[in-house]
Amino acid sequence: MSDVVDGATAWLAQGLGDWLQRWSLEQGAEAADAAVARTAGQALSLATREGHVCLPLAALQTAQATPGDDPPPAPTALLRDQAAWRAALLRSRVVGTPAEPGAMPLVLDDDDRLYLHRYFDYERRLARRLALSAQAAPTLPTPEVAKRLQQLFKPNAALLGGQADWQQLAAALALRGKLAVVSGGPGTGKTTMVVNLLACLLTQQPDARIALAAPTGKAAARMTDALRQRAAHLPAELRDRLPASAATIHRLLGATPEGFAHDAQNPLPIDALVVDEASMLDLALATRLLEAVPPQARIVLLGDKDQLAAVESGAVFAELSADPGLSDAARTDLAALTGTPPLIIEPPEAARPSALQDSAVWFTRNFRFAADSGIGRLATEINTGQSAAVLRRLRSGEDDEVQWLHDDGPLLSDATVAAAAAGYQPLWLALQAAPHDVAGATAAYERFRVLCAMREGPRGLLRLNELLTQRARAAAPGEALPGPWYTGRPVMVLRNDPLLRLFNGDVGLTLPAEDGTLLVWFPDANAPGGYRPVAPVRLPPHETAYAMTVHKSQGSEFDQVLVVMPARASRLTTRELLYTAVTRARRQVRIASAEEPLAAAIQSPTQRDSGLLARLGEVVRAG
Repeated sequence: MSDVVDGATAWLAQGLGDWLQRWSLEQGAEAADAAVARTAGQALSLATREGHVCLPLAALQTAQATPGDDPPPAPTALLRDQAAWRAALLRSRVVGTPAEPGAMPLVLDDDDRLYLHRYFDYERRLARRLALSAQAAPTLPTPEVAKRLQQLFKPNAALLGGQADWQQLAAALALRGKLAVVSGGPGTGKTTMVVNLLACLLTQQPDARIALAAPTGKAAARMTDALRQRAAHLPAELRDRLPASAATIHRLLGATPEGFAHDAQNPLPIDALVVDEASMLDLALATRLLEAVPPQARIVLLGDKDQLAAVESGAVFAELSADPGLSDAARTDLAALTGTPPLIIEPPEAARPSALQDSAVWFTRNFRFAADSGIGRLATEINTGQSAAVLRRLRSGEDDEVQWLHDDGPLLSDATVAAAAAGYQPLWLALQAAPHDVAGATAAYERFRVLCAMREGPRGLLRLNELLTQRARAAAPGEALPGPWYTGRPVMVLRNDPLLRLFNGDVGLTLPAEDGTLLVWFPDANAPGGYRPVAPVRLPPHETAYAMTVHKSQGSEFDQVLVVMPARASRLTTRELLYTAVTRARRQVRIASAEEPLAAAIQSPTQRDSGLLARLGEVVRAG
């Protein structure tokens, strides 16, 4: 855990600790045990705020009291001995166990992981639902479907030179079972695989009800566009039956102010669910989503295990894709379905063993970037922790795809601000030429984005949005208006509003209607022209979106990206953050940073404490 805590987080952690101590004492626990519960609860609160699902007791040996707080009156021995911590917590009368969680606010599992009760419950529920699909008896598709599968993936053979086609094998795995978890970076063929998989499913079951979903509106729209573009090779009768659009997960589940309409008791009316950008799923949302999928339906999760994990607690996708191993029975079936020689079906070595056997596939071959692509090589070097190689590449300036703006001051340099403004020049020119052309302006806006590692501070997105707003107002057509609204202002929604069908992360562009009224136009495949206008006064909380955080950029791709790093290394700037930022670019990435924070980020992989794989093992062993 970090030893740097903001005031609100510290206040909440202290509040939980104090509450646990009072409850413990009220239940008749000894004062020393109640104090241990207080310290543990405080540390657990800080851990969950940093994205951990649980807190290993070993971490409590080094946990510190909240800054400014008095040290807890617990015996020194308890603070240094893990077994003593466990005994004291179980005596505190506010900590349950997996066998007897009761109504205790905390749960301590058999491997000394301490949970808030609701997170332990989410883990156990998610593990049960995943095991239900993963352990379903495999079924082989008909010879007609197998023939279709091999025909659809035949063009890959010329590119692979006799190597195994993992796109085809992943589709075959999804046809064979009820759960497939496919991890791969941009350009590795996940969309192509899904299009061909859906064609096979529709060949097998022409009336199959297939739902496409993604965590954000942007990712859902991109999924829809990508599937449509990749489906041109399909026969017309199959192409016409593909799902017309993807939905956000909240929209799919029927989000209302009271909760979700669909759950385990009222499941979704579907035969298959495909979720893109599943690496963005936090533990709670993943549980709610998969519980709403009927037991007989197929589940296909697509993502990139090396990207940033969810903003909220958990790293669900990375855990589910940790083990791409295949049983002998699965290899035999896949070889028969795809016509692949069994000996070349050799998956990579597992990152961690998992009970989800025969469910995960890693795509490692990139079809978008050439072997010598600057962006591809940079992403690989970041992902493998090669900070020296990254710095050499950036210093050389030899590759136009990858550029470095050496910006090492506490404030943004003039060169960085100028690069950001230049990226939006095509948008401002498009607005001056045709201010009513929503599609044209949106296309110009979507070609470039500034991605910030930090939200606040002199190098954060708030400051960059201020600077770019000044330039945008000067370039905007028409008279300058008071207030924040002007032609061309991009805005990002910050809070879900199911009634308006707007969700956190949705981005719209402010443009005039025919009568001159400024409206915010959001992409909507079901609206006339593909865009839906919303009056600014009706918008939920929102902000200007010339610059966005790397977290918010997940599920998006742009021709060009400018990545702005902080002046100093930060616990928030990790290897996954930089990798995610770089891989948002299709053609060119520029990085504005000094050497030290860049190298530190590459050397700082994210680690999130969780017990999901342990819960899965328990469920599988229990049958």
